[in-house]
Amino acid sequence: MGKIISVCNQKGGVGKTTTVVNLGYYLAHKGKNVLIIDLDPQANATSGLGLDKSKIEKSIYDILINNLNPTEAMQEVNMPQLKLIPSNIHLTGAEIELVSFMNREYRLKQALKEIVDEFDFILIDSPPSLGILTINSLAACNSVLIPIQCEYYALEGLSQLLNTVNLVRENLNKDLEIQGVLLTMADYRTNLTSEVIEEAKRFFKDKVFNTIIPRSIKLSEAPGFGKPIHLYDKHSIGAKTYLSLANEILGEGIAEGINQISMQQN
Repeated sequence: MGKIISVCNQKGGVGKTTTVVNLGYYLAHKGKNVLIIDLDPQANATSGLGLDKSKIEKSIYDILINNLNPTEAMQEVNMPQLKLIPSNIHLTGAEIELVSFMNREYRLKQALKEIVDEFDFILIDSPPSLGILTINSLAACNSVLIPIQCEYYALEGLSQLLNTVNLVRENLNKDLEIQGVLLTMADYRTNLTSEVIEEAKRFFKDKVFNTIIPRSIKLSEAPGFGKPIHLYDKHSIGAKTYLSLANEILGEGIAEGINQISMQQN
């Protein structure tokens, strides 16, 4: 049975979609069967993988609201091992529509039961909120990966997210665990990055990934071309660190010295 990982943080701009797209790509690149689910109405994972979100006909909305079979919305992206269930503007209304549904918190979990055995990893790009879509993501997954940016107020609001995770574990998904905390947008030229890393490790202890994602121009540019970082610039530090994260999740360890590489390489 595949592992379902929800990438979640109610703060926007912390690197959720960047992480889902690039981690998903590298897991597939290493031979794993991977499904990415774009559960964000902004549909940035959809466009970041090269699809025109305005032309999507079957999406995660149809699965949640209209009981569409997930296989009917799946699209292959970049390689046979990597599939995407896209999002579009219709998902904006799902928060309101789901209120009247029985077992509304389990809509995604029920849908994934039919396909989870087909994949090694299912990555869910959750919206930047703690509404019913995010609750569906947490109820359906095995673990939650939390990206945190290396900036001021990085840990602000995380207590609310952790409280939500605990409530979901107690009431909806007793097996839910924290996969790990991923530090993003690191700039080693500043003292602030080191301070945030230390604070995160003090708070989350061994749950912090060894891999740390740098602030990177290439990582910022790649979604505009509808490409994962490997297909945009596979030699960039952003590509190397997301490959390292995939290795770490697969238990293959972190490339030695990966986080000491100068940001000037970007």
